[in-house]
Amino acid sequence: MKILALDAALGEFSAALDDGARVHVAATGQQDALEAGLGRIEDLLGEAGLRLRDLDRIAVGLGPGSFTGVRIAVAYAKSLAYGSGVPLVGISSYDALEPEGAPLPILTVVRGRRGVICARLRTEVGTETACGPTAAVLDRLLAGTPGIVHAAGNTEDVLSEIAERGWTVRALPPRADVPAVAIAQLARTRAPSPTPHALAPDYGEAPAVTQPKMRPSH
Repeated sequence: MKILALDAALGEFSAALDDGARVHVAATGQQDALEAGLGRIEDLLGEAGLRLRDLDRIAVGLGPGSFTGVRIAVAYAKSLAYGSGVPLVGISSYDALEPEGAPLPILTVVRGRRGVICARLRTEVGTETACGPTAAVLDRLLAGTPGIVHAAGNTEDVLSEIAERGWTVRALPPRADVPAVAIAQLARTRAPSPTPHALAPDYGEAPAVTQPKMRPSH
């Protein structure tokens, strides 16, 4: 199965092309999807000797994460899918970050703007997600009796706060070093969207709207 995967939700723009024999990766560590995204996709296809219509699937990270990044990557993926007729698969940022076979309970964290996170807690009894100020999210998701919790994703800023709540934290590595690679892996077993239009992004905690300053009346 030949899969092109895109992600701009998790801190940088990355693209991966699994041609069935190897995975071609393009990631510069920068959030430059708008400036270089389409060119990087074209370069990957050329490197693999493929055209868009040769693909079996296009996959994209749906968020949560960078609000602007999610919007750009999803727009690219939908345009590519419409133009080529290739099925489109959406993958949650939580799934892209959570390592394969992770033990439960596991808390997967996605960094938002300063002081804000989105997180998903998976336990043996179910799954819960929350977005908002870090302390409020952790209070909500870790309200049960403290014990051992595994943590994945953007955990650097929350490990100490989790421990302060009495939990023993065991940090886990991400599914893959490059988000688009994880998305390509997951897309192999996920059902495509009925139509590209039906694929809905998860913006998590949307950025605050800046209100224009009111001029004093005279």
